[in-house]
Amino acid sequence: MPQILVVDDNPDILEALELLLTLHGYTVLTAENEKGALLAVSHQRVDLVIQDMNFAEGITSGKEGRSLFKALKALNHDLPIILITAWTQLETAISLVKDGATDYLQKPWNDVKLLDLVAKYSQNNEAKLSKSNNQSKQSDNNQNLVDAFIYQSPEMHSLISQAGKVSCANVNVLITGANGAGKEKLADYIHQKSPRHNNAFIKVNMGALPHELMEAELFGAEKGAFTGANQARIGRFEAADCGTLFLDEIANFPLTGQMKLLRVLQTGEFERLGSNTTLKVDVRVISATNADLRLAVKQGTFREDLYYRLNVIELNLPDLAQRKADIVPLAQYFIGSDYSLSDETVQVLTRHAWPGNVRELENACKRALVFASDNILVPEDFQFASPAEVSNNEKEHIEKILVKHNGVIKHTAIELGLSRQALYRRIEKYQIDVESLC
Repeated sequence: MPQILVVDDNPDILEALELLLTLHGYTVLTAENEKGALLAVSHQRVDLVIQDMNFAEGITSGKEGRSLFKALKALNHDLPIILITAWTQLETAISLVKDGATDYLQKPWNDVKLLDLVAKYSQNNEAKLSKSNNQSKQSDNNQNLVDAFIYQSPEMHSLISQAGKVSCANVNVLITGANGAGKEKLADYIHQKSPRHNNAFIKVNMGALPHELMEAELFGAEKGAFTGANQARIGRFEAADCGTLFLDEIANFPLTGQMKLLRVLQTGEFERLGSNTTLKVDVRVISATNADLRLAVKQGTFREDLYYRLNVIELNLPDLAQRKADIVPLAQYFIGSDYSLSDETVQVLTRHAWPGNVRELENACKRALVFASDNILVPEDFQFASPAEVSNNEKEHIEKILVKHNGVIKHTAIELGLSRQALYRRIEKYQIDVESLC
């Protein structure tokens, strides 16, 4: 299913477009500024971007939109981008179309025209990616599996060996581990090594979905099942039939839908929302979480029977700090063959705690390449802060964004590029008093 990124500084516009697109079967990511948009495109699959031309109150020049457009194209030259523009930025929008923007719409936009453009260009891009991926898999599938993980540590050797054995068994798998450790890559590896590898591998980030839309997302909905559902849509279980469904951040699934998920895991049967017709699918489920599901079971927020259905086999992905032998090989992979690491840099990288795991290391390497003055990277290129400085800076930044949005968690999380659950964890970690701030 195509995944659409909507970028606008107006929360009402974000909610309106998110609702419109979600009801028509799309997965929607949102960002309120250039930083959030670039983070989304850098770390997630995005098939199409819908972006506003301004992201600051009172600014109408369109310069911010041009800046974001160029930055997005630098990350992915083939990414389709639709511009939403007021009449004052029309000339700028037209010039960006000449520079490679896919199309533009004037405010207030026409929903039918917007949906037509989204359907046309997101599917075109998804088809290109699918064709490219299929060609790549056919020509060098074994190499792709090797490239999925860069490691030297005994911990990862053991884990990948286990994953290889698990992949051949038609059982559900629970992958545990911290954010940024590579849980999605491990799930993809298991699918590609399994007998289902020629069928769909469907991913759902449960932490990015509003609770009220999770059941429709997983099981589908008939026309008229709820307000705004103006056409029938299939769910992710139907899309993954005969393949694999990856449920990331499974701890976020609400109790109200857990019984329905348990039933489909037990029998393969379910009904779309608003339908009495029972459907049956053959789907292998791989789920992932950074939360303690055993604790959630004790606290009554996660069904015990569902936990055991998901956790037929558990694979724990260690933090990067627990497999230090992988740090340098990963860093070398991220910086590429044209660069190398000085001996001092190797020591610094190995000593660093990497609380953000592999994702943090990858971002650090990208920054280092920007600041490097030579093809041998030195510690100064990485601009490390101490753990205390990192914590203080992050706390201050979160407080600043909370104040900006008057304590509204949803809008704060969107700007920070976090799920709401991840933001709540940081608020608890840093003991931030939201009420006193706002």
